Amino acid sequence: MFIDSLELSKYRNYENLNISFDPGITILYGDNAQGKTNILEALYIAGTTKSHRGSKDKDIIKFDEEEAHIRLKTTKNDIGHKIDVHLRKNKNKYIAIDGISIKKSGELLGLINMIFFSPEDLSIIKNGPSQRRRFMNLELCQLNKLYFYNYINYNKALEQRNTLLKQIVSDNKLKDTLDIWDDYIIQYGTEVIKERQHFIDRLNEIVKVIHDHLTGGREKIEIKYEKNVSIEDYEKVLQKKRDIDMRYQSTQTGPHRDDMCFYINGIDVRTYGSQGQQRTAALSLKLAEIELVKSIINDTPVLLLDDVMSELDSNRRNYLLESIKDIQTVVTCTGYDDFIKSRLTIDKIYEVINGSIKEMNI
Repeated sequence: MFIDSLELSKYRNYENLNISFDPGITILYGDNAQGKTNILEALYIAGTTKSHRGSKDKDIIKFDEEEAHIRLKTTKNDIGHKIDVHLRKNKNKYIAIDGISIKKSGELLGLINMIFFSPEDLSIIKNGPSQRRRFMNLELCQLNKLYFYNYINYNKALEQRNTLLKQIVSDNKLKDTLDIWDDYIIQYGTEVIKERQHFIDRLNEIVKVIHDHLTGGREKIEIKYEKNVSIEDYEKVLQKKRDIDMRYQSTQTGPHRDDMCFYINGIDVRTYGSQGQQRTAALSLKLAEIELVKSIINDTPVLLLDDVMSELDSNRRNYLLESIKDIQTVVTCTGYDDFIKSRLTIDKIYEVINGSIKEMNI
């Protein structure tokens, strides 16, 4: 699969934009705050319906405008597809695939698989658990529609249960209705836990090999899925903590409190690892994500690299560059000398200047 072209209208700092891509490597370079990352964000939204930044639709639309458009052309299994995303300030986004509107965003997932890699990802090890849960959710939702369905329904049930916990404060009789929402969050939460465990098990097999290469065999990495609650104890713990939930007016038990932990040579990297070890583990994780997606979809995903090269030393940078040679990659950077020197075949180079682009000769 690969992206053919992107068209933007009223999107962030772009009035209008038309840009084409080749199946290899495209570089977007320019000074900071010119709009390079905005292009990657638009690509990611067209593939997943979500901003990698977590931005709301109204914040993405160009200032003083009411709506924005993203139009993406892509090819998968030699068949062309067109994805249209219509962002509106006061309404839900409208999405169409090949001219046919879709009612649920899950219908888009999997049409094109995208992996976003930014400097923030290099801090995934030492940051809070919400970023690591986001990593699992973003990838699993693209790869597994059943996970997406269970995850969405789990969050809906969780929201309803938390609302009920707040209402119980003023009407204690409502406490009896908690059982209904307990059943729902256990039903969907159990499936979320199962799929996360399977995902991490497969990821572990790949990340160990990559990390071994990156460290010259000096360090052994292991990822552990830190469940907030086991499937076997889910119902019992939920019941046991009901009084605590009512006191805090929120659900304290479930996969919305899960985490991933990273160990190098048996030591917790987040707590005791050096910054170099944390960054190497993070890079290994992202590279393992690429390989896992390739094995599951039997195709290559599209890789979006947002100014990552400047954050890596030469050894890590070279390993990353070697890993993307057969993958369509869109790269942002402030200069492209490192890519020219790396013996990579670069298909297109665009200079980005204040919401406009200019194709450069290679």
